[in-house]
Amino acid sequence: MTWNTFLRIVEIRTKIVSVSTFLLALLSALWLLGPIPWHLAGLLFIAVIAIDMGTTAFNTYFDFERGVDAVETNRETDKVLVHQQVAPGYALVTALGLFAFASVLGLFLVLWTGWPLLVLGVLSLAVAFLYSGGSKPISSTPWGEFFAGFFLGTVLWVVVFYVLAAPERWLNNYWWQVPLLSLPSFLFIASILTVNNCCDRQGDALAGRRTLAILWGTKANTLVILQPLLAYTALGVLSIFGLLPWTFLLVALLGPAITIPFWRSMFQRGFSHATKGPNMGAVSQTFLLYTLVSVSGWAAGIALR
Repeated sequence: MTWNTFLRIVEIRTKIVSVSTFLLALLSALWLLGPIPWHLAGLLFIAVIAIDMGTTAFNTYFDFERGVDAVETNRETDKVLVHQQVAPGYALVTALGLFAFASVLGLFLVLWTGWPLLVLGVLSLAVAFLYSGGSKPISSTPWGEFFAGFFLGTVLWVVVFYVLAAPERWLNNYWWQVPLLSLPSFLFIASILTVNNCCDRQGDALAGRRTLAILWGTKANTLVILQPLLAYTALGVLSIFGLLPWTFLLVALLGPAITIPFWRSMFQRGFSHATKGPNMGAVSQTFLLYTLVSVSGWAAGIALR
């Protein structure tokens, strides 16, 4: 297996999602806690990326084995198992190796932080596998967007904050606040899966999936705009109540304004296999914009605190 094949199996371009949540959670810790243990942050970051890549490798393997990714319906050149006849075993071994590596790093973090991290870690690994594996993958149900947003947006945010905060500080002060801070990321990540599923509607239906995009039909397309709008609204509300820096009021106004052209382009193209490439590129750009304006909001809040 070449390096290029490995990067395509783990779909390295999609790691922006976990990097975004990690970065925003770290900034929230700097704002709420002050100085943080950077050595733990670095170790956790490596473990997070390994789990994310392993999850994608499992998804690559199982989607090929179940016929979800097939030559007849898939037009994504990065799907090397489909278009370059790469043996599916490479994807499976990659996934297992990355999960094993992340588990070892996770055990070191558990020794430093405590058993609650072990529970969250085991749960995350289980859901990461079951998202595309098992007899009835989560990704084939109407709950795929919810699980992706919840675990990559909320659970990951909680894990990062918990590792960076002493357990007693977490229990006494932040156990309810941190999940609220993650809500916008939850919604934005769910919107990425919504675009993906709306474009894959035809192939997923042929593979027997029952995603929300299939059950709702074209009505599900409205979630592409509704979810990000709710995310920016949540940023504004949290800022008004003092749970976020006041600078997020500006973020809540600026974000939707600069995102409108991307929403317009997606709806003009429509949602199908033929438009999946440009639409996924557009939704990725909207997510990157959300991340950048949120980083600016946190940075300004920390500087002006």
